[in-house]
Formats: sequence, structure tokens, C-alpha cells
Amino acid sequence: MIAKIGRGGETAGLMRYLVGPGRSNEHTEPHLVAGSAGLMSWYSTDTLSKAEANEIAGELDRFGKLYGVKVTKPVTEFDEATGQRVPTGERRDAHVWHCSLSLAPDHEPLGDDRWGQIAREFVEAMGFDGPSADGAVCQWAAVHHGETKNGGDHIHLVVNLVTSDGTVADVRNDYRRASAACAAIEERHGLEVVDGRHQGRSARPETYTETEAAGVGQMTYTARLAMTVRAVAAASSNEAEFVRMAREEGLWVRPRFAAGGQEHVTGYAVADRPAHGQTAVWRSGGKLGRDLSLSRLRMAWGEGSRPEDALDEWRAAWRGQPLPGQRRGAQLDDETLRQMWGDLARVNEQLAKVDPENGPVWSHVAGQAAGVLGAWSLRTENRPGELARASDALARSAQTQRRTVKGTPSKLTGYRSAARVAMALGAGMDSRTAQVIILRQLVHTLRTMSQARSQVTRGRVERRENERIADALKRVQAQLPAAPPSLGVGKPPAKHLPLDPALPRTVQQTSTTTKETAAERGIER
Repeated sequence: MIAKIGRGGETAGLMRYLVGPGRSNEHTEPHLVAGSAGLMSWYSTDTLSKAEANEIAGELDRFGKLYGVKVTKPVTEFDEATGQRVPTGERRDAHVWHCSLSLAPDHEPLGDDRWGQIAREFVEAMGFDGPSADGAVCQWAAVHHGETKNGGDHIHLVVNLVTSDGTVADVRNDYRRASAACAAIEERHGLEVVDGRHQGRSARPETYTETEAAGVGQMTYTARLAMTVRAVAAASSNEAEFVRMAREEGLWVRPRFAAGGQEHVTGYAVADRPAHGQTAVWRSGGKLGRDLSLSRLRMAWGEGSRPEDALDEWRAAWRGQPLPGQRRGAQLDDETLRQMWGDLARVNEQLAKVDPENGPVWSHVAGQAAGVLGAWSLRTENRPGELARASDALARSAQTQRRTVKGTPSKLTGYRSAARVAMALGAGMDSRTAQVIILRQLVHTLRTMSQARSQVTRGRVERRENERIADALKRVQAQLPAAPPSLGVGKPPAKHLPLDPALPRTVQQTSTTTKETAAERGIER
């Protein structure tokens, strides 16, 4: 069960929306399944009208009007100079606490009685009603209006935070508390367990508006931005290189400096370069994905990457200094390609020994592989296609709170090399041979691992996630170019692979990249 929380200041407007047709006419037979004691004594479970929605809103606002209490929250905006959200000094009304509780699309509907019980248990766990409220109860209502657009059964909880004694309910850490409440309810009621919650995963901050703007089945701005950053992270061997490569990809990069100067960088934010007259939309690394926070990236780079060595790059990015013209390209001769094939084979031999039930190891591998596929998507797909979708599916498996992963192959050198080769390719280069060598071996191993994970995973959500990954990788595999006979793709490589004179020298070019070429290549998608 997934809890999605929001705050607002218009109770009547929210109630009218919940009993209305919805954005896609998906709302059917809106009615109450539970609510505070006074509310349920007046209203039944019959379908609600807009007039009744307004009446219910008035009842929910009763304590706020009685005591004259206003609940507000600070208005914030993104500060490009610091890369953080900062208060504007203004405040907005925020007495309405709104939470949807949703089941998976294939979960059987619960019915009004069970939803009513779940709603009561949830608001008590949050401290809004019942004994946990210690006499200071909130007015609240739970509305059921059919399935979501994706087909999942769900309810909406509307809570006015002004309590019966005129105080304001405590909503600190409400996301964490709601997740804990959902976990307890899942166990008590035998509901499908959301694996991501117990493993500490978090979704990207994709809003409804952003999802709608992207279109059905398309990657959102945040997802595309995360893929680019993850590709850069996978290809870079240290922090300074990461900053420089991100800027070469056409991204705006802003460091977050520790208080007191510009000597220590504690985080970062990135944005696609906006169109003329538009405002940049920034995302912090940690919001794009836990594996993309600066602390996680530093762990991945290891001791060979020192933060102080990257200060000049961070400062240049913060000041918006132009990138110097740099020669980037790949000298992919037979020797390089054969060496890469051997590196990947050795990594895959390590991964073949990984216990499929070891979720943390799989998450680590998935994150690294997502970066490789993302890098190849940036260079070979004019718009996000199968590689991008497979990268996104793998990236969602990489979101875990655990920082250190025991038993993980620590040096996935072959994966980093594969990402570096992709990022070095220039527009228009023939990358067919490199694609065959890199992607066929990578995709085969990942499909095998995800299929094995699907067989041993107990939670249905994570099992479906692994199945989606396997399907996405299958589609990638199907569209890869045929392997030249001389490559011997699919055969175990020798420890020292001899050069094959018939292997075509596919990529032996270099390209010049300046500050503007990333946009000119159409990478800002």
C-alpha cells in the first residue's frame, strides 16, 4: 500500500475534486467509507454530490473557525547560487493534510468495510484521532471513488490539522510515519507488501503535472535528467571528472557549499539548459536517486577521488565559466574492444556467483548497469527508447538506504569502461561493433540475474519489478545489431583474447566538444 501526502489550504476545493469526475473521468460513485465521529453520524455511504462535498468541508473546518486558528507553511524557491530551496519570507495556508492510500493495480478491491477499518487505523497511527491523539482529535474524512487511472483501488484521507482543543496536529516526519503505518497495516490485513518501503527505496519526485506533460509511456523530465546524471557518474572515475562531464553533456551544475565559504562541497543540483526565456528546473542529486547523492557517488569513486581536487571544477560550474575546448573521442581499435570484452566477461563471472536473494547486491549492480545503458541511450537514441526505458527500470532497483553492500563486486571496472566508451563517442559515429561487444554481454547477464531474482522474491511488487526489468532488457537485446562472426559473441572469452584481423576498426575518430555542442547534438532531450 502506497501513501502519497500533500498539504493545502482549500478544504472545499479538495472535497469537490474528490466527488467530481476526476482529470480523466476516472472517479465513480464517490462516497465516504470512514470519518470523524461527528461527520459519520450525519452522512451515509451513499454517492456524494458537490453540495454535500461543500457541507463536509465546512464540518472539517469547524475547529479552525471555532478557535480562529490558521495553519500556514513557508513558501520556498530554488536558489541557483546555493543549489538549495530557501524560504521566500512568505507563507501559505496549509491546514489541509491530504493523503491517498493506494493498492497495486492487480490487487483485489477491498470493499468499503475493510477500507473504513484501514482508514481508522491509519489516522490513529498518525495521531489524528483515537487514543493516540490524547484528546486533541482532528476532523477527517475518507473518500472512495473507484480505481486510479492505472487501475489500483484506493481511498483519499482529508484531515484538518486544527484539533478539538485549538492546537495544531504534529505532522513532523509525516512521510516516515505514514510509511511505518502502511507497513503495519499491510501485515495486519494481509495486504501486498511494498518491498521498496522495507528496503528503504524512494521514488523520484515526479509530479502529476510532470507526468502528464511527458505523455503516456514517455520518460519525464526528472527521469531523463536522472538518466543523464547516472550515465555521467558511471563513466567518471573521480569527482572532478563527474562535474566536467556533466557540463559537457549540456547540464547546468550547481554545488552546495558548506557554510562559511567555498572550501567544502556537500551536495549538488543539476538542470537541463532551459529554452530562451524559460526558467531552469533544478533537481538535487539525492532527489534524482539515492544512488546519485554526492555522498554515495564519493563512496563509489573510492579513495582515488579526493573532494578537494574537484573544487576548481565545482567553482567553475557555480560561476558559469565556459568550458575550455576539449578533445573527446574514442580510439576503439581491435585491442581496446577485445580488452573490454574480457573485462565485462570477468565482471559477469563475478555476478554469476551472486546469490539471487541478495537484494542489496542486486541494487548496487542495477545502479551501475543503469548508468551504462543510459550512456548508450544518450549516444545512440535520438529520443528515449528501449535503452532509456531499461536504464530507468534498473535505476529504480538501485534506490536503497543501505550505504555499504557486503559481498558486492567492488570494482565493476568493465561497466565503467563500457560507460566511458559510450560517452566518448561523437554524434554520427558508427558504434555498431562496440554496441555488440558491450551491450550483448551486459544485457544477457542482467536478464539472467533479474529472472533469477523473480523466482526467489517473495513480495509481488519487487517480483513484478524484476519481471519488468527482464522484459525491458529482452526488448533491448532484440534490437541490437547482429554480431559479426569474428566476434564470437556468446562464447566464453579466453583469458587473453587474441586480436582478430577481421574485426572492423569501427570507431577511430575524435570529436571536439565545447560548452554548446551537447545541445547541438540534441542530447538535451
